Amino acid sequence: MAVCGLDFGTSNSTLGIVDAAGARLLPLEGAATTLPSAIWFDLVGGAPRFGRSAVDSYVESLDGRLMRSIKSVLGTSLIEEDTWVGRERIGFKQVIGIFLAEMKARAEAACGHALERVVHGRPVHFVDDDPAGDSKAQDTLEAIAREAGFAEVSFEYEPIAAARTYEAGLDREEVALIVDIGGGTSDISVVRLGPRRKALPDRAGDILANDGIRLGGTDVDRLFSLATVMPALGMGTKMKRQGAVAPSRYFHMLATWSRINALYAPKVVAEVRDVRRESRAPEKFDRLLRVLEGNLGHSLALRVEAAKIALGDKDPTVIDLRLVEPKLGLRAGRAVLDAAIGDAVARLSALIRRCIQAAGLTPDRLDAVFLTGGSALLPAFRAAALAEAPSARVVEGDSFGAVGVGLAIEAQRRYGS
Repeated sequence: MAVCGLDFGTSNSTLGIVDAAGARLLPLEGAATTLPSAIWFDLVGGAPRFGRSAVDSYVESLDGRLMRSIKSVLGTSLIEEDTWVGRERIGFKQVIGIFLAEMKARAEAACGHALERVVHGRPVHFVDDDPAGDSKAQDTLEAIAREAGFAEVSFEYEPIAAARTYEAGLDREEVALIVDIGGGTSDISVVRLGPRRKALPDRAGDILANDGIRLGGTDVDRLFSLATVMPALGMGTKMKRQGAVAPSRYFHMLATWSRINALYAPKVVAEVRDVRRESRAPEKFDRLLRVLEGNLGHSLALRVEAAKIALGDKDPTVIDLRLVEPKLGLRAGRAVLDAAIGDAVARLSALIRRCIQAAGLTPDRLDAVFLTGGSALLPAFRAAALAEAPSARVVEGDSFGAVGVGLAIEAQRRYGS
C-alpha cells in the first residue's frame, strides 16, 4: 500500500498506514512509533541525527546544533529565513524537509514498500486570525512534503483525524467534543460519529464546528520558564540608570524553543555583556552568559519541560540548574505553574466554548469529550476542557498516536490501497 497518514507535530511526529493488521503507526526510532521533532546537525560534517538521538547528542555535548519544535516556524516570518549550521546557512524550509524525508525513509523501511500519497495533518489554524497567512503556511508545508518525496499530498485537520480514531471503536452514534492539545496548537472539533456513519462518502455534515489557536505545550514551557528560571538569570532586574530595567527580549527568546539558537550569535552575546556591565545584579547575568557561551539554552529548556511534567505527579518539584551554577536549583510548585499559565487556560476555555457555540449546541448535548495530545495531560488544561462539558463522558485517547492513526484511516478512505 502506497498511502499513509503523517502527523508532523511540534513536539513529536508519527506516521501511520492501514494494512491487514488494521490502522497502525509505524516504528520510526527503534521500536518507538513516535519521533521527537528534533534534528541535531553535526558541525564536523557527520550525518544529522533525529528524534531522541538528536536530543541525546546535544545533551552529551557533542559538537553540533540542535533544532527542536521546528514545526512552530510555519506561519511565521522565520519560515522564509535561514540559520547558521556550522559554517553554512540552511533555510528553515530545508530543515523541515530533511526531517520529513527522514520520516518517510524510516517508515518505508518499516513497512517494506514506497509511500507515495499522504494525508498530512494540520492544525485548524497555523496562524490566528490571518486566513491568508494560514493558507500560505499550508501551501508551504505541501511544497516541502512534495520535495521530501511524496507524489500526492492532501490535508486533514488534526482533531478530525483524532475523531476518526475514536470513531473506529464506537458501537453507537454520538456527538463528541474533540480536544487536541499538542506542543504548538490547541485544536477543537465538534463532530457527529458512529459505526453507520463511517462508510458515508461525504462526512462534511458530520463536522459541526472546528476551531483552534496557537497555544500548546511549548507555550506552557515558555511561560513557566519566564516565571521561574529567567528571573534567576537577570530578567526584571534593575539597571544602574535610574528607573531602567534589564531588556526582556533575551529572556523571552531563551524561553522559546524555536528562538534559542539565535541567542548564540556573537553579536547577541556581546549585547548581553554590555547589559551585564550596567546591571545592578551582574551575578545573575553571569549565569545568563554561561548559558549563551556554553550553548546550554536547549538543556535549560529541557529541564524546565521536565519540571513541568514532574508536577503532574509531584508537587512541588525542583528545576535542576546545576549546569548553570553548582548547587543551583529552583523550587517550584503547581500553584506557580498554574499562575503562570492562567491566561493561557482562560484562552483554552474560551476556545472550547466558542467551538461548542459554533456547532449550535449547548454543553449538555455533548455525549463525550475525547482528549488527545501530550499537553492534554497537563492538569490545568485537562480540568479546563472537562469543565466546558461537565455532563459528557470523558475518553482518554492515545496522547501521541490518535492523530496519526486517524490520518492513516483517512488516507485509505481518500486514496484506497
